[in-house]
Amino acid sequence: MRSVRAAERRAAVMPRRTKIVATLGPATDPERAMADLIAAGVDLVRVNFSHAGFEDHAGRVARARAAAERAGRIIGVLGDLRGPKIRIERFAAGSAELSEGATFVLDTGYDPSAGTDRIVGVSYRELPQDVAPGDTLLLDDGLISLEVTAVDGPRVVTRVLAGGTLGDQKGLNRQGGGLSAPALTDKDREAIRLAAQLDVDYLAVSFVRTGDDVRETRELLRAAGGRGQIVSKIERSEAVTYLEDIIDASDAVMVARGDLGVEVGYAELTGLQKRIIEIARSHHRLVITATQMMESMIHAPVPTRAEVSDVANAVMDNTDAVMLSAETAIGRHPGRVVRAMAQVIVGAEKWQKSHPERQRSDGHFEHTDEAIAAAVMYTANHLDVKAIVALTESGSTALWMSRIRSDIPIYAFTRHDATQRRVTLYRGVYPVDFDVTHTSPNLYADVFACVLNRGIAAAGDLIIVTTGELSGVAGGTNSMKILKVQAAG
Repeated sequence: MRSVRAAERRAAVMPRRTKIVATLGPATDPERAMADLIAAGVDLVRVNFSHAGFEDHAGRVARARAAAERAGRIIGVLGDLRGPKIRIERFAAGSAELSEGATFVLDTGYDPSAGTDRIVGVSYRELPQDVAPGDTLLLDDGLISLEVTAVDGPRVVTRVLAGGTLGDQKGLNRQGGGLSAPALTDKDREAIRLAAQLDVDYLAVSFVRTGDDVRETRELLRAAGGRGQIVSKIERSEAVTYLEDIIDASDAVMVARGDLGVEVGYAELTGLQKRIIEIARSHHRLVITATQMMESMIHAPVPTRAEVSDVANAVMDNTDAVMLSAETAIGRHPGRVVRAMAQVIVGAEKWQKSHPERQRSDGHFEHTDEAIAAAVMYTANHLDVKAIVALTESGSTALWMSRIRSDIPIYAFTRHDATQRRVTLYRGVYPVDFDVTHTSPNLYADVFACVLNRGIAAAGDLIIVTTGELSGVAGGTNSMKILKVQAAG
């Protein structure tokens, strides 16, 4: 009964745990819109290298960071590489109407501006080598489907299975995957250098096939001077086959449900989303769930009930973050959509508070800070603890702790700006600017003062503090203390 009452008291002041990523774009460019986005509670902003140029991205990142600083908040920045998005070319009339049963040709050598309802160019030159008669090709996120009937040099001849209006430069997928385009293009390599200049905290790699794509991206980013962590976007059928290799090579994964749903089939998508989140968390990796989460709010002032359920479902699956794309980049009211998503998250998390997650009871710990994190979370879940304070350099202890579900907030006290920004993606973890190299006898008094000033806890509350014997050493956390907060004097 005591633990239930303690959980109820924490619930009254518990901050939102699941983080929100919002994409920047023309809709967020006005100063007022950017300020509203920050005030609404966005945790990370995303710049999509598929659109706009470097100067646009640099300006948006600078404005977002400045707005956050004015508001006294810390936000992270996620850069997103375009990848080998395979697209058709353009139509002479801007679009074409494809009729079911009609013949339609995809031609890699055709005039890129002269498409008709019978033929269109394709930017991906290797398409004829990657497909065979009987394959199903999907256009425009699966709205148009074609069956390959013949391959003739640069021409892929198809029969329209499901027709409709097809616009310029729509995406093309092969059902079941199998297109051989590499994850990184020349444009991506240039964008990686730009991402390093922007000092992004996370860099997302599109259309990852195996862990080698992730490792190559990390090497290129480090060579360019970038310090960001790598997010693998799971959106290819092949990525599902090599999922654990990709997760192990990554710092985080994104369930990119648009192209993934097209390639594996929408019937499989929800179960696959749950599986990706579960495996990623078991490997101590972060997860972002993305695509069409509140799509209707590009125009509408409120989300649909289906969108509410979709966001809540991802939250209850324990995703670290949910992501907004066009909703904030080009939508009518970016701040409002972030507030709506935050409300849905809080509602879903209230349900979770009465369902604590069981901790691992088998295997062994490979890292001391992992063992400390597990001990902390077990203690916190069985004691009336108000908050957890991790004195950290790299944020690794806070990451370990965030993998174990709890309704107790974790505060990463760190002196490093990069670590403060990085933990904005960790579920249930909140950054606090604090010099962990403090070695005077007043260390815990300073922690108490910070906790009291920020309203994290009140005098007399219990908190758990983790620290390392060698202050200032990354990964050196080796102790935990249960302390009663004391006011100064």
